[in-house]
Amino acid sequence: MSLLDIAPVVPVVVIDDLETAVPLARALVSGGLPVIEVTLRTPAALEAIRRIAAEVPEAVIGAGTVRTARDVAASVEAGSKFLVSPGSTAALVDAMEGSGVPFLPGVATASEVMTLAERGLTEMKFFPAEAAGGLPYLKSLGGPLPDVRFCPTGGIKLATAPDYLALPNVGCVGGTWLTPADALASGDYARIEKLAAEAAALRPAA
Repeated sequence: MSLLDIAPVVPVVVIDDLETAVPLARALVSGGLPVIEVTLRTPAALEAIRRIAAEVPEAVIGAGTVRTARDVAASVEAGSKFLVSPGSTAALVDAMEGSGVPFLPGVATASEVMTLAERGLTEMKFFPAEAAGGLPYLKSLGGPLPDVRFCPTGGIKLATAPDYLALPNVGCVGGTWLTPADALASGDYARIEKLAAEAAALRPAA
């Protein structure tokens, strides 16, 4: 099954405190969102991925903000089951293709989409979604590039996610709203599970 078809929302999380990694993942999975992207933006990220992979086997844990071949290797070694990049370079895509795990290369323009499509890639991350044109832009890409599907991420919220999910070229969306900083700081994992359940129940807008 494609990464884009497992759940309607992929939580995009930044982990500073390692002790939050496992309970956070368990809350998201319990809420119905098994695909979790841990961004490589903090020193704790790789170890967080390693702990989640070992202790929450039902999670489909992956690494985000993958920027270099070194990031690719370290993420896979830590247990990442998928990779997500904010943008795409030839060297990075080569490394991700050689990693042996699924990946979503980042794109923001039609030319970037076409460059990756020439390599046979048809599933990508559209980032930063809202800043790069949002719904109208993605809808426009669907005309000339109907065989490409996206996981738009960046600025999407619970209220706007259904509109993105209604587009035929969108499989799922990435969201940061599922792990509020105050909930993480206070250990309010019940709140995070509730937010995950709301997101897991999302349907495309009519």
